[in-house]
Amino acid sequence: MQPDWEGVHKELAKVGVTLKLLHGEYVDGCAVKRQPSMGYDRFCKAYAAHTLITGAASRVGHKAGQTIEVDWSGPTMQLIDPVTGETSRVYLFVACLPFSRYAFVEPTLDMRQDTWLLANVGMFEWFGGSVPRIVPDNLKTGVIKHSREGEIVLNDAYRELAAHYSAAVLPGRIRRPKDKASVENTVSHVATWPPG
Repeated sequence: MQPDWEGVHKELAKVGVTLKLLHGEYVDGCAVKRQPSMGYDRFCKAYAAHTLITGAASRVGHKAGQTIEVDWSGPTMQLIDPVTGETSRVYLFVACLPFSRYAFVEPTLDMRQDTWLLANVGMFEWFGGSVPRIVPDNLKTGVIKHSREGEIVLNDAYRELAAHYSAAVLPGRIRRPKDKASVENTVSHVATWPPG
């Protein structure tokens, strides 16, 4: 069953409405009518195509393939060794393409500099390419200094990694989570995803 793309477009103009929410409603509607539904990724891509075909401005507010938002998930998880029963803390590296909300998540055992860099490399390999802008938080593994006046000093390793992928690192402003709202939303979904 095809969604009502005009309806989706109008709903996205409302505060708090996301493509994820609308996709869930669409899936529920398909289930009631006992009809097949498309997955979330296809739903996002089809909405993007709809906005291009109709000339409507995407309510998502991002251009495709321009930015990737990256962060560590605040909540951690536990990894239990099945032989020894020993537990280790697991941190989640999360990346999100804001236009499509397509996400990448990689579990790690620490949040050190080399782990951050490897997670970024894994992200680019998984997405199959790069983007012009990487928007991280002001984390120490990537950003040495980000003053209110706008001066940004990246650590050398992260700057070199970004240059290798022909990307500029533009950290979100301090205490402005909306600068990287897509990854913050993805972090929230990952952190509250029911175990299965």
